[in-house]
Amino acid sequence: MTIVNQAPYLRVSRGFPLEINALAQEISKSYLEIANAVNTRTIGVFPVNRQAITGDSWFISGSNRQQTLRQVYTFTSTGNVPHGINILGISQMSPHCYGSFYDISSKQYGAIYASDVPIAGQVSFYITPNSSLSTLDGNIVIISGAGAPAISKGIIVLEWIANV
Repeated sequence: MTIVNQAPYLRVSRGFPLEINALAQEISKSYLEIANAVNTRTIGVFPVNRQAITGDSWFISGSNRQQTLRQVYTFTSTGNVPHGINILGISQMSPHCYGSFYDISSKQYGAIYASDVPIAGQVSFYITPNSSLSTLDGNIVIISGAGAPAISKGIIVLEWIANV
């Protein structure tokens, strides 16, 4: 087995040489190591109604690197939330789609990324594609099973794998 991320962490200490040319090389090398370690981390930016690069790398088709994009959506009830993502023009949705919501008494629950069949006692959601490549009319469909808490507000986070 070959591990993809051979050096996932930054060094905690480093000895710098006194000679100026050797010092310059060591500083350049350390900067490159820092940049590589930082750039392989997930980016914790969660914008509402704007796409953000996550920093995640996917290698679904061999050695071709694909990255994911993330977007956050708010909702206050069941129904459709337009997502504006050209679903038919992306590689695929990431398994990192999730959500949460509050009921009317301010208890917090998780929204399940599931199927288009309501689940008893749960709030879930699924994603509909656009009707064509030229329109952005797809939705996040939020459904509530029998006995599920009443929704007062919530968020859905979608991540998708961009085409190469």
